[in-house]
Amino acid sequence: MLDQLQSSDFAHLKGTDISIRFHPEVTLEARLLDVSEVKGDTTLERNPFSLILQTTQKKEAYPQAIYTLIHPEKGDMQLFMVPLGNDGNGMRYEIVFS
Repeated sequence: MLDQLQSSDFAHLKGTDISIRFHPEVTLEARLLDVSEVKGDTTLERNPFSLILQTTQKKEAYPQAIYTLIHPEKGDMQLFMVPLGNDGNGMRYEIVFS
């Protein structure tokens, strides 16, 4: 299923909150800040793209790892997320679909 996802599956959710389950007992809301197509080679039929999400975490960040993004229409997705740091409004995480 992940190889069939496209940026359009997320673009309409930009500016809304999506849940991320970091651990079975920790699920946080994250604002989808950006959906961008990125340059890169792929054997898939879609263009690579990335998501930037922001939680309300001020100091702590979860390390890069696979966490569960809960898409309101597509359901639970196990995705690799990388913390980008706090921009003053909360912790930002990136997911790249290549």
